[in-house]
Amino acid sequence: MNTCLISQSFRRASGSLARLTVVTAVALALAACHKAQEAPAPPAAVVALPVHSAAGTGGEITIRYPVEVTARYSNPMAFRVPGKLIERTVRIGDIVKKGEVVARLDPLDAQKQAASAQASLRAAEHRLLFAKQQLDRDTAQSAQNLIAANQLEQTQDTFTAAQSRREEAAAQWVLASNNLKYTTLAADHDGLITSENADTGQVVAAGQAIYGLAWSGDVDITLDAAASDLRRISIGQAANVTFPALAGSGYEARVREITPTADPQSRTYRIKLTLTQPDETVRLGMTGDAILSPLSAEEGAASSGKTFAVPATALFHKDNTPAVWVVRATNSSLELRPVIVRSYTDHLVTVTGGLKDGETVVLSGVHTVYAGERVSPVRPLFDNEGEVAGPAPSGNPAEFAHYAANRADRVPGSPQ
Repeated sequence: MNTCLISQSFRRASGSLARLTVVTAVALALAACHKAQEAPAPPAAVVALPVHSAAGTGGEITIRYPVEVTARYSNPMAFRVPGKLIERTVRIGDIVKKGEVVARLDPLDAQKQAASAQASLRAAEHRLLFAKQQLDRDTAQSAQNLIAANQLEQTQDTFTAAQSRREEAAAQWVLASNNLKYTTLAADHDGLITSENADTGQVVAAGQAIYGLAWSGDVDITLDAAASDLRRISIGQAANVTFPALAGSGYEARVREITPTADPQSRTYRIKLTLTQPDETVRLGMTGDAILSPLSAEEGAASSGKTFAVPATALFHKDNTPAVWVVRATNSSLELRPVIVRSYTDHLVTVTGGLKDGETVVLSGVHTVYAGERVSPVRPLFDNEGEVAGPAPSGNPAEFAHYAANRADRVPGSPQ
């Protein structure tokens, strides 16, 4: 009897526990269904700026380079003979005229050599005169058969030898005279002394530079262009040159010469411009900027649409096609936009297709984002005035190259 009661009580307790477990599970499930959804992640901050067309007037692309004024012709001034420098009459920065004496060597040895050569010449002339008189006598006597034929031949030989010795002595006299003259250094052209390379009292070798002379007259405006810009620069290309020292003045120039080989150190190519209208206010050594229009009319017509200059760090790839990340204006999401790249430089790419004026492009960190990601564009820390990510308002991509060159060190998160 007691056993049955215990068994029934146990069954009732087990049933109650099971019902309690089921009720608890249902309650937990209902609570999970009514749990609040998590808030979406905030948009990722990316360094991005709008791009604007780099097309200049008439659709041509302009490039800017620093320039320096140099003499078109210049040369080192040196003595032709060695000796001790005893006098210098000009200093660096002096203007000299053609024929003006600028330095002298000790002439003592040259004077003695000239005197010796002159004495030898006089002796040779006397021997020649005697040989000529003897030849005249023997010729007259031979005509009367008073002397043998071989004696006349010997006299003729002596006369010929005397002539040769006289010519040799005359040549030595000319050389000695020139060497004496070469102890005086004179300017070959009107010009400006640009350097001093020897001191008074110094023993100099023949050909050793004493002064540097920049010829008066035409000047060149020189710049060093990157190899990637050579195809956009040609002989006769127009340019505008400005100098900070001559504020408010602009000078028209044209490309006169393009060096065919690169500088072994900088690997750049020297470009020489000539001013269309020379101005005396443009002095040697002045520095400034030159803006060139490297595209010819045919190339300008061939380029389709607008051209944009963007930093090299903004370039990504979609399969094998160059692309950039564009921030959609509608929902601030990212779109990987294929673009057409015309040229590459160290810090800049020139895009001729795939972008529209004013579209916002991600400048750095392009490998850390994905298509469709919502972002919040922020400007670089140094962009205090809200300038666009592209050329300055002048539309000059070379200015943007400087912008791109410095961005990697100043924009957080940009690739190294």
